[in-house]
Amino acid sequence: RYLLEQDFPGMRIGPEPTTDSFIAVMYGDSEGNVPGNALVVDPKKPFRKLSRFGNAFLNRFMCSQLPNQVLKSISIIDSPGILSGEKQRISRGYDFCQVLQWFAERVDRIILLFDAHKLDISDEFSEAIKSFRGQDDKIRVVLNKADQVDTQQLMRVYGALMWSLGKVIDTPEVLRVYIGSFWAHPLRNTENRRLFEAEAQDLFKDIQSLPQKAAVRKLNDLIKRARLAKVHAYIISYLKKEMPSVFGKENKKKELIGRLPEIYIQLQREYHISAGDFPEVKKMQELLETCDFTKFHSLKPKLIEAVDNMLANKIASLMSLISQEESNMPTEVVHGGAFDGTMAGPFGHGYGEGVKEGADEDEWVVAKDKPAYDEIFYTLSPINGKISGISAKKEMVTSKLPNSVLGKIWKLADCDGDGMLDDEEFALAKHLIKIKLDGYELPGTLPSHLVPPSHRKPLQTAE
Repeated sequence: RYLLEQDFPGMRIGPEPTTDSFIAVMYGDSEGNVPGNALVVDPKKPFRKLSRFGNAFLNRFMCSQLPNQVLKSISIIDSPGILSGEKQRISRGYDFCQVLQWFAERVDRIILLFDAHKLDISDEFSEAIKSFRGQDDKIRVVLNKADQVDTQQLMRVYGALMWSLGKVIDTPEVLRVYIGSFWAHPLRNTENRRLFEAEAQDLFKDIQSLPQKAAVRKLNDLIKRARLAKVHAYIISYLKKEMPSVFGKENKKKELIGRLPEIYIQLQREYHISAGDFPEVKKMQELLETCDFTKFHSLKPKLIEAVDNMLANKIASLMSLISQEESNMPTEVVHGGAFDGTMAGPFGHGYGEGVKEGADEDEWVVAKDKPAYDEIFYTLSPINGKISGISAKKEMVTSKLPNSVLGKIWKLADCDGDGMLDDEEFALAKHLIKIKLDGYELPGTLPSHLVPPSHRKPLQTAE
């Protein structure tokens, strides 16, 4: 709702668990709903494989279509609210985690939403997060309603959230958490406004970059699936080879299922396969229970060779084609809704702050602090109105900024490149040091509004 800046069919927002449905929010020329059973038979939509989850799920699945600019670039799957407490014991009637896993394998980004005042990870939420195993690079976390607590409480909430997530998600790196208040209401606590703006901007950049990376991600998924298919072929052909031709088939089948971990190790050594490419042992054992091993196919070396050839040669040429296509096409980013609001007028992120301060003013922005900077300048014994690099260095190192940063500031401030600073250049250097100490980035080249008045080229008027 926040991203689209408009209601979509089937949407209900409230403090209680309101949606018990998976809603695919997609672009359409007119507003409307398509129920789940009709969706899975539509060849133009990518949901046909969901029919295996049965009517209990399909009755809780729909597609909301609306003509929204944001949805021209991305589609959003809104999942049901997570149950907690007693409600977790009520069965949904379908395998919730399996459905999540199906979507997780196919989406570009998974966003987990937490409220700053309701942090508990229920058993169902824990199971849901575990179903995203193997998709950790897609997960982002949003800590919403952060304006409802003060800075001290927010610090504790963030720590508690990271601790809780660390117990559920088994990754060595820390998940990226975006902190903010993602709705259009006034902030309750405004003390962290700048933080919320920066975090929202980072989240938007992350989402806006998704259309550009879609082709590479699909290729990445193809490589992943090719490797898994290859390993699957090795396992199945091994089980087929070990089966007796006449008697004792059932006993041999039980023995092979029990020995599956050893078989994995044997195949790893024989074919030099990474352990991470093998399917989960327990899940594989469960699936094999219902299979007839005698109907499995033998290994076909030519097919394996074709897959290896594809991975070694054809994928590389595909990658170069994609990069060529991307360089020739205009950069595709998500537009519309909340994405446009962050760029509007003087309310874009960083507008009037840091280096951009004073960009709209006629007067040189450094002038207001120049008297204080001049006092320091004249204590450094200027000769012919300029101080040497050695004198400037003595003053600039008092900022405790590293030499690499001070070197960049010197380069920007020495406008005429004579290796010395006059009073205006020195004031500019002090202004750039202040910008850096306030936590803002330095520009690559000096913006025109920061160039000292005496170093500006006079405007030539046409006669």
